[in-house]
Amino acid sequence: MKRIAIYHLETLLWIARLGTFRAAAERLNTTQPAISARVREIEEQLGIAIFRREGRNMVLTARGRRLVQECEPLWAGFEKALLTASGFEGASGVVRIGSGEIAAASCLPGFVHAIERDLPGVTLELELDLTARMFQQLLGGTIDLAFLAGPVASPGIRTTPIGSVGLVWAASARTAAAGGFANPLPVWSIPDLSPLHGVTMETLEANRVTPRSVGTCNNVRTLIDIVTGGGGAAVLPEPMVRPLLEAGVLAEVLPAPARKIRFEVAIRNTESDPLVLELFRRASDLRIDGTPH
Repeated sequence: MKRIAIYHLETLLWIARLGTFRAAAERLNTTQPAISARVREIEEQLGIAIFRREGRNMVLTARGRRLVQECEPLWAGFEKALLTASGFEGASGVVRIGSGEIAAASCLPGFVHAIERDLPGVTLELELDLTARMFQQLLGGTIDLAFLAGPVASPGIRTTPIGSVGLVWAASARTAAAGGFANPLPVWSIPDLSPLHGVTMETLEANRVTPRSVGTCNNVRTLIDIVTGGGGAAVLPEPMVRPLLEAGVLAEVLPAPARKIRFEVAIRNTESDPLVLELFRRASDLRIDGTPH
């Protein structure tokens, strides 16, 4: 009987998922030489080549691919049995979460607090980015779970809707009092990778408004600061600017867009890590304002 330890199996599966020894080492909180040594041990024990190098990536051989396919459900079942038996109380590990700014401001704080309270052994790594880039990171395995501006349609992604956010056309109160778009105003927007950009251009055309210019910035809070300072107008998420509207710092300068930004929580279709699946289940019970369904 060949002697293969549990950590050998875990190492093999993470290299297959992430594509490089370095990524697997980071995920397993060890070194790349340690990962290489484990792979050599597996190959020596089994007498087969499991990986072959293609550029910077390690690609499974035909026999390696079959081994991974047969081991994936075994590993997932083993992890799930242990975690379920403990009610996830003993869960540990690192889960990497991607989110856009709007979702981060709306529902992430409560979600993170709940995970820290209920699963203290779990470490969360959060990254803020645009949906298009997070989508690719999710497919590539560099993040485990993502809050995406939807709808997202891909055979490689499993999603659950968590609500939508209304939008407003806002400018500073002083700009609005001076006539708003009665005078040519600069317009600011998130770059065209974001649904906000599409709504901005659609509603300008629908309202027959020709802006003085259209500037872009990839940070919503900076957009809010620019507009608040009198730098023009922008389509902004209503929840993020509600206090400024209520305080009279900002004012609406065009009718609110009918289109809302939908949000979804997403994981890979092939995801089998019980901890990631548990966090996905919990995230699916959120609404974009952070309250449970």
